[in-house]
Amino acid sequence: MSGTFTDAIYLCYSTNVKRKCKGFQWRAVRNTGEIPIQHLAKMQMGVYIMELTEKKEFDLLSLGEIMLRLSPPDNERITRGDSFSKQAGGAELNAITGAAMLGLRCGIISKLPANDLGVYIKNRVRLCGVSDDYLVYDDDKDARLGVYYYENGAYPRKPRIVYDRKNTSINKLSVADYDDSLYSATRCFHTSGITLALSPELRATAIEMIKRFKAQGAIISFDVNFRGNLWTGAEAKECIESILPYVDIFFCSEDTARLTFLKEGDAKSIMKSFTEEYPISIVASTQRIVHSPKRHTFGSIIYSAKDDTYYEEAPYTDIEVVDRIGSGDAYISGVLYGLLAHPGEYQRALEYGNAISALKNTIPGDLLCTDLKEIQGIIKEHKSTGRIAEMDR
Repeated sequence: MSGTFTDAIYLCYSTNVKRKCKGFQWRAVRNTGEIPIQHLAKMQMGVYIMELTEKKEFDLLSLGEIMLRLSPPDNERITRGDSFSKQAGGAELNAITGAAMLGLRCGIISKLPANDLGVYIKNRVRLCGVSDDYLVYDDDKDARLGVYYYENGAYPRKPRIVYDRKNTSINKLSVADYDDSLYSATRCFHTSGITLALSPELRATAIEMIKRFKAQGAIISFDVNFRGNLWTGAEAKECIESILPYVDIFFCSEDTARLTFLKEGDAKSIMKSFTEEYPISIVASTQRIVHSPKRHTFGSIIYSAKDDTYYEEAPYTDIEVVDRIGSGDAYISGVLYGLLAHPGEYQRALEYGNAISALKNTIPGDLLCTDLKEIQGIIKEHKSTGRIAEMDR
């Protein structure tokens, strides 16, 4: 069996047939005698047929660089510490990890060195419940994994980051690494400005993938995630504006909109302006107040062009920050989970995004560790005006 089947009827000759027809929903029904005998086979428990309804293999696929993070323990300094803990991270992986933990079927598209570091990353991806089906490997002798060093801050000392990511294997990724089935495998495709900024070669690959996913009917999600150490604001503006006609869900902070896209006006009018200039359906903008490296306030606004409505809630105040890295990516994971699991419920998506981002600030490392029940509990407590128990038990 191959190709696209909608409301087509096939015989289940054995349990192996179901495995071969991966990507479809199955419903067993007893034969009514209307199916030609050549399409039937007798099984021990009777004659059955299967109804196949087309279904995407993934809810969310994401393209981006996966990096190795090295951090000195606690609040030690990079310049003085003698040891580092190693972890996996990267904006796009961070985002889909959260979505996978909430219940979406997610996969990462990336290129890793074919060595022990690549194996370590692959194992971490799997541990997070994210598919490694679209990880490809670089066999060149100069293959390398991007590395970054992160040092925690404590007032008045700010956190510090040192990147070592030049000429990494992700920049060799090409559309030729995949067959065309990739582009019809998912409901939603996500990437970010970091991926576009890493190199001209990867930029071309990412843009071509956006176009191909869009052509196959995928929802396109894009996070500006501007990094001044990778490209200038003018370069980012020119490149990102060229792909906005393909974008459905757009993540952009107010500061980035002003500094990179030269927008003026208040936050809400800026958000709406993107949907007036491009066929964008949803714009999400985060709002963070940094009181100190260890204490933040976080909230957001979502604008839906379809109903011309802004969605917001009271921010999470006085978040006790253990590690803020990945909290913006976590917000994306919550919003995308809400939009894909509960289409049209924009307030719900906003609440998932805010809650999971607030939680991520309290977890060390780039990657989340949570589940849907915990996030729903955080949302419930955030809305509560009564007494809250100190501990879950």
